[in-house]
Amino acid sequence: MRVALIGSQDFGKATLEAFLDRGDQVVAVFCPPDNPKSSKPEVLKEATIARGLTPLQFPSLKDPEAAQAMIDAKADICVMAFVLQFVPQDLVKLPRFGTIQYHPSLLPKYRGPSAINWAIAMGEEKTGLTIFRPSDGLDEGAVILQKEVPIGPDDTLGKIYFDNLFPLGLKALLEAADLVVSGKQLELVQDESLANYEGWFDQNASQIHWGVHISQIYNIIRASNPAPGAWTASSGEKFQVFDVRKHIAATFGAIKGKPGQVTQIGDHSFFVACNGGQIEIQKAKLSGVKVTGAELAERLGLQVGQMLD
Repeated sequence: MRVALIGSQDFGKATLEAFLDRGDQVVAVFCPPDNPKSSKPEVLKEATIARGLTPLQFPSLKDPEAAQAMIDAKADICVMAFVLQFVPQDLVKLPRFGTIQYHPSLLPKYRGPSAINWAIAMGEEKTGLTIFRPSDGLDEGAVILQKEVPIGPDDTLGKIYFDNLFPLGLKALLEAADLVVSGKQLELVQDESLANYEGWFDQNASQIHWGVHISQIYNIIRASNPAPGAWTASSGEKFQVFDVRKHIAATFGAIKGKPGQVTQIGDHSFFVACNGGQIEIQKAKLSGVKVTGAELAERLGLQVGQMLD
């Protein structure tokens, strides 16, 4: 089939390679313009050039030139994979069989840009991916197919995405494209009564509040690992927390210390009290440098009994 691709970053690159490697013809690749503030090139752009194709980098996909490029491509189908630009309906309807889009949640749940983070932070036991028809509403189009993925009690954002939703997403895009081009797809309207939208999982969302229950703290840390990184502070100096262990207190009376209090410093980690037990901090980052929990405690001059901010 003749495929037009709109995307960016590693998932966009992998999607490009997946269609090319199975013998499809990629006739247009739309990716964001180069970021003048970044020294890192756009991954999809570089992959497109490496495959002997010319990337299309329009400042806005609403430009008439973008629509003309899609018309000229004579694509059978357009595939949207990690899209950072607004894509108007005038553009998505141009290919012969329209456009399909990947989203890493079981729509209509967790619409928005940080779907995986929020599912983990909210304590969900499963998530998944959806291939759907993009509409003017954010993640609101008709569903073509979905795949479920369990969220284990200790799974992080990185594990769920890279081990599950990334590779499954590539297979699902290929499967959905085949269904659509062959006319065998079923398209189901999303149930708005089940819908929820969450914005970016930003610095506000990833802040650790030591006064809440240990399960909530643990979920926030898992949901932020590896990005954006859960954070807290000591005497006003911020640091990010990544690899941790959750130690549940057997009884209420067994809880050591006040919420946010350093209770133990070991050879590789340190412990912080919270409601319901203790969080053992094993890996962290201070001033952009990755350190063990024990190294962090030393650099910050932490003492047993000290309160984190």
